[in-house]
Amino acid sequence: MKDRDEALTPADYEALANLRYTLRQFLDFSTSAAQQEGLPTQQHQALLAIKAHSATEPMTIGILAERLLIAPHTATELVGRLVAADYVTRQPDPIDKRRQALRLTEHAERVLRKLSSIHLTEIRDMAPRLIQILTALQSVRED
Repeated sequence: MKDRDEALTPADYEALANLRYTLRQFLDFSTSAAQQEGLPTQQHQALLAIKAHSATEPMTIGILAERLLIAPHTATELVGRLVAADYVTRQPDPIDKRRQALRLTEHAERVLRKLSSIHLTEIRDMAPRLIQILTALQSVRED
């Protein structure tokens, strides 16, 4: 593994730039796909986080905030918009009545299934390029 103080090579910079470019391409694709379904990006990310949550405890606003790297009050506002748009329901957490458990509606399930399918196709198309970039970043330079 490279020492942090070791000089970076032009190949290192190229690999980093290629990774950021490829990730930006994916994010641009994702934003466009979500918008075509009438969802802002953050709402799409929230639906995916709720759907993917498989812990023994229910998804809560606090957990959602943590997963989206946003403040709890921002997550509360986001959930309010999702409830108003019939994507999410809030119910008292059966274990801790002070918290609210979040669940996707059937409408959200349909939209998320469609978006996730096209996202997986896009990721599979990008995978060889990403693997190549990550391999270049992971390789150890022999002196």
